[in-house]
Amino acid sequence: MVKSMLITKTSIRARLIIDAEVQMHNPSDYDFSPRADIEGNVLQLRNEGDTNPATTVELDQEQMIIVERDRLVELRVKFSVQGMHGVLTAKTKVVRDGPNSKKLAEPRWKTVLPLVM
Repeated sequence: MVKSMLITKTSIRARLIIDAEVQMHNPSDYDFSPRADIEGNVLQLRNEGDTNPATTVELDQEQMIIVERDRLVELRVKFSVQGMHGVLTAKTKVVRDGPNSKKLAEPRWKTVLPLVM
């Protein structure tokens, strides 16, 4: 189940792109089915089954033109689970500094959502 959702950024490329951070209750929870709708110039994101919007953002005129044209948004989600690893007791050296370093894996998800207007 979704603990919280937060819209971090909105941008325009070929379509409107919404970046969001989603916190889940536990790491084995897969109950996330986002829905998007617009009231006026406010975009609302919520999980399926929830009646109240989890997060909202006000769109400017250019973003509203793109949304009305496409009737969809691209949603990029970064997942996290707060407190999953407990308390950090020993801090290790960051080894991702060199030219051959590898990036740590991050749980990300990308989808296209139809809008309810």
